[in-house]
Amino acid sequence: MASQINRRQFLKLGGFITVSVATAGLTACGSSDYSDAGVPLASGSDWKFPQSVASGDPRPDSAMLWTRVVPASLDAVAPAPAAATEVAVRLIVSAADNSSSLGSNKALTGTTIVDAKLPLKSDFDNTLRHKVTGLQPGQTYFYQFIAGDVRSNVGRFKTAPAATADVAQLQFAYLTCQDWSINHWGALGHIAANESLDFIVHLGDYIYETVGEAFQTGAVESRHDQLKLPDGTFKNGSSGAKYATTTADYRYLYKKYRTDARLQAVHERFAFIAIWDDHEFTDDAWQDASTYEGIVAADGSDLHQPTRRRSANQAWFEYMPADVTFDAAATTFLNIQIYRDFQFGKLMQLVMTDERLYRADHAIPEATINPATGKALGSIGSRYLVPQQLFDSVEAQKMAAATKAGADPLAAVGMLGATQREWWKGKMKSATSTWKLWGNEVSLLRMGLNGVDAIATLIALGSMSNVGAAIASTLPLVGGSVPLANAIVAASTAGATSSMAQAAAMAIAGAGAGATATAQVAAAVGAGLSAAQAGITVAAFNSASPAAAAQVIAFGWIKPDVQAKQAESAFVKSSGQAAALAPFFNRFLLNCDQWDGYNSERKALMSHLKTNAIGNVVAITGDIHSFFAGTVNDDFDAAGGGTPVMVDLVSAGVSSDSFFSYMNSAAQGDIGKLVSYPLVIPVPGVGTVNMAINLLDYTMGKAAPTIDSLLEQLRVQLRGALAAKGVPEAQLDVTVTAVQAGLRASTDFSVTLLGLAQQLSSLGNNPWLRHLNTDAQGYTVVTLTPGKLVAQFKQVNKLVGSSAPANVIARVTTATVNAGIVAVVVA
Repeated sequence: MASQINRRQFLKLGGFITVSVATAGLTACGSSDYSDAGVPLASGSDWKFPQSVASGDPRPDSAMLWTRVVPASLDAVAPAPAAATEVAVRLIVSAADNSSSLGSNKALTGTTIVDAKLPLKSDFDNTLRHKVTGLQPGQTYFYQFIAGDVRSNVGRFKTAPAATADVAQLQFAYLTCQDWSINHWGALGHIAANESLDFIVHLGDYIYETVGEAFQTGAVESRHDQLKLPDGTFKNGSSGAKYATTTADYRYLYKKYRTDARLQAVHERFAFIAIWDDHEFTDDAWQDASTYEGIVAADGSDLHQPTRRRSANQAWFEYMPADVTFDAAATTFLNIQIYRDFQFGKLMQLVMTDERLYRADHAIPEATINPATGKALGSIGSRYLVPQQLFDSVEAQKMAAATKAGADPLAAVGMLGATQREWWKGKMKSATSTWKLWGNEVSLLRMGLNGVDAIATLIALGSMSNVGAAIASTLPLVGGSVPLANAIVAASTAGATSSMAQAAAMAIAGAGAGATATAQVAAAVGAGLSAAQAGITVAAFNSASPAAAAQVIAFGWIKPDVQAKQAESAFVKSSGQAAALAPFFNRFLLNCDQWDGYNSERKALMSHLKTNAIGNVVAITGDIHSFFAGTVNDDFDAAGGGTPVMVDLVSAGVSSDSFFSYMNSAAQGDIGKLVSYPLVIPVPGVGTVNMAINLLDYTMGKAAPTIDSLLEQLRVQLRGALAAKGVPEAQLDVTVTAVQAGLRASTDFSVTLLGLAQQLSSLGNNPWLRHLNTDAQGYTVVTLTPGKLVAQFKQVNKLVGSSAPANVIARVTTATVNAGIVAVVVA
């Protein structure tokens, strides 16, 4: 029987979704269809499907199917013209195996279980969204749209298993951050050609709303031409970067992105479960507010743009095959709900949240005046590199004010909003599956930085050359005695006068060759040194070489002095960087646009999981253009960092520039040494290769490297740098190996850089992180069984000339979470 849903009612409630019910059983001919007798089928050959087809939101009995149909003469990204006469397109679905037809528009074969007639609406840019119901669980289906004599490419999707089914294994990929304007989309082509998946989760930043931004001006594959927004608004004056403003702008971006054959191929082969992040509307968005610097309201606060927000909502709804509802007639920006959940048998519950539409403003608004400059903070200090003590204070004040007013204390500091938060809690508590996965846009992991320790380490490192030079100049004065020279410089560095330093050194030597360290310290104290001064002097005296003594003095005296006295340390003052370094003697949160900036709500969610003994919870996350793996603890500020409650697995972006690249471009002066190390590499036959070696990973908590692991770390970036110099791809890997061999013999690499990375790692930031790679692009594949979750972080190689590499996958890192254990093991 035909669907009983009234057409006018459905268009009102669902935006423009239509529904049909598949034929009961898979052998009968025909189907129950959605149809409108007054709308004739399209005819002739003047039709095309410029964005191909897509499917989404697979459930045990349904899926959403999508396409866009326009006249063949129309440009692929042009708006659909209003038709003089409304026409309809056919959709057919079959359970017969049409795998051999994927990638083509061959006629679909096998018994048709759906044959629906779907009217084209120019109001929705001739996109079609059709929900097929009455399907069988765990079944693969194939589908095709037909406009007149023209067929679309064949599409494929697989329904979810029945809620009560015992499922031995699920395999899916999750993607994020696919900027058209930078790097390449080789990852998408590789997925389509090589991955065997049940579905794909997309965690947002499917499009980027800006064109020509600074982060979009690097190298990009030639098949991605310059984007041209039909309307757009200049971010500054009348030239330069633009941002999408109208419905036409946002539609254009989806249309243009989906003209790429690789993205089309992925959509044709796998159903998507998609959520948005910020760039589907505006960078670092909250509700209907943008955070662009210089584009603000009259009072200097973030500019609210409800019309722009509604345009972004509508375009996402039109172009994503998501089973959600949208009210185009609503006058507020809250005209769509995209948070939802999916059940995959007894194995997995997947909860997808919306972390933009309901979130409060960042705790410290961008308009906050910086007392040091008298100007608004902007992004630095409000969203990025935020002093934690200030953040904690402001968050507490906002919560106290809300409580006093009788409101939800999390209302002004939360990300999910009260309704979604309670929905999330309910879904987690009622879930009966073995695994509870959370489709989570922004990372839950604490990413902090102890600025005091970091600055102390930099000052100590910077002092080593001067200390070494002082020892060298002292050697002739003591007859070439290394122990005496070491000791004199150590005592002087610790504040002793020249005569006292010399006397102490002689006293230590006079204690005899077999003297214990205790006896040596006593001798130095007897010569006038304090106990602390004597300790460092003896340690230097007993060092094997001037270089070893310089390190002992730098990290045994200078670093502790800076840690204790901070900006008042004589070593900071003498560095010439005192004013520049003073603001960094704080503990910082690196990114308050993610959950670190909504800490109290995170704690409330973790408390809910912990109190109710809800286990096997794993977040799959995007946004930050890096790979991370670690535990999410109940209170990161508690002793020892709190108790692990769940795991967060963060995937790098498909193409967007890395978190490291952003941080490296922003880091200035000595602070830049926490982020990167400049390495100049002469390569015979190629020339000089200049690289910024990633130290951010070690500053954030990566385990101390060995020479081998450091060489492996830079392999992908080195390959990309050589490719940029014109080395043919066939010669890249052998050239990389030869360059690595040369670096192994280089003291700049194997001593200076290695030592710096090891010292930064010893800062001990973020001990809950078990894996981090902040300079990567790629995607993640999850294999889930009742006993464990295995995530493969698949990093891709860099551009080769102006093309994606033929050898796409550069490195695979495996993160494993065993059922019943809140931990992640990385190999």
